[in-house]
Amino acid sequence: MTKPFSRFLIAGLLTLSTVATSVQAQTLQRLDGIAAVVNEDVVLQSELDRAVQNVLTQYANQPGQLPPRNVLERQVLERLVLVKLQVARAAESGIRISDAELNNAVNAVAQQNGTTPDGLRQRLEADGMSFAEFRSSLRDEVTIQRLRQSFAQSRVQVSEGEVDAALAAQATGQVQYHLAHILVALPDGASAEQINTGKSKIDGVKALVDKGELDFSAAAVRYSDSPNALEGGDLGWRSPDEIPTAFVEMLKGMSPGQVVGPLRGPSGFQLLKLVEVRDGAKAEQRSVTEYNARHILIRITPTQDANAAKAKIDTLRARIAGGADFVEVAKESTEDANSRDEGGDLGWFPAEAFGPAFGQQVTGLQDGQVSPPFRTDAGWHIVQRVGSRQTDVTDQNRRAQVRETIGRRKAEDEYNRYLQELRGEAYVSFRNAGAETTPGG
Repeated sequence: MTKPFSRFLIAGLLTLSTVATSVQAQTLQRLDGIAAVVNEDVVLQSELDRAVQNVLTQYANQPGQLPPRNVLERQVLERLVLVKLQVARAAESGIRISDAELNNAVNAVAQQNGTTPDGLRQRLEADGMSFAEFRSSLRDEVTIQRLRQSFAQSRVQVSEGEVDAALAAQATGQVQYHLAHILVALPDGASAEQINTGKSKIDGVKALVDKGELDFSAAAVRYSDSPNALEGGDLGWRSPDEIPTAFVEMLKGMSPGQVVGPLRGPSGFQLLKLVEVRDGAKAEQRSVTEYNARHILIRITPTQDANAAKAKIDTLRARIAGGADFVEVAKESTEDANSRDEGGDLGWFPAEAFGPAFGQQVTGLQDGQVSPPFRTDAGWHIVQRVGSRQTDVTDQNRRAQVRETIGRRKAEDEYNRYLQELRGEAYVSFRNAGAETTPGG
């Protein structure tokens, strides 16, 4: 029996098998029901059925964790709605995924699962999914990833003070937390009635978990409004700098398996579960070789072709070989304005800082030696190596890692709020739900 392919897709594709374009949707509407209207697009019933079946396959060995079929369909439909909204917003922002990029993504998925693109196609077809549908879903996924990246770059900033504070906290002993959560979302500017309704719901969920009527992951699948609800609310392993400061202090006093909440956050009410605790990986000591060098550059320009530039650099190299001082020749003749006044001095730099060709020349020299002329994208060069040293970059790497994790956490929080705004502003009509959702609802 073929292993269901839904388990092989990259994160986010497990339940999001969608038909790509509005043109396809319009063609199929005569034969296929409409599950939802999303602004100017639609979610077809066949898309919903396929995505629900993927979830059922995922939980084939744990059917008790899933909510009733109608609740599951509504949860999956909400996910499909968010996909449509994000893909549409990406298109409005000018984000396009080329066929070459999509082919690279297909190759990556195939490689991750130990097969070839042809093997991937065969496995998909054996599971009843066409390769065209898969490519469409994957294009949506890559598009959404690109939208998230663009969002993070434009809206998320990490200050040096935040990095310093996180490093100070790490110095007291690194630890990582495996977390899960259940979210009852509230819209921005929620009314008192909406807040009370949300609080009642989260209190009811907490009571079910505390009484043991539902385990935490099953309660997340059934009731959480978070995008990871169908994964049981699992947040994975987080270091302290990836967790809001108020939560970190709370986690320090918790034991694995303990659930706290309700907690009011920017997105709504949450229950937080500490699944496991482990010692975090300590930063590895790392050093790199840096080089100090001088260079002379003769550029290739519309008025100075490659042959003329080569002839000029050969003449300068001959002068230096004849005893001329490299620094003085550089001050007179180099066409690199940034280093001319320093006699071509480039300071200390890693080998690849100015490209592989430059790095190859520098690493192949002894201190004091001058290279033969060589060409890069900038023009023709000669380089004199002055010195080399080993530099400890452990602290630089640690700061970079901390900056990345803080940025990832902030981006996740901001993007979840952005998704709520996107959903709240959209016109969505659930055709099979017996009621229509209008903008903001």
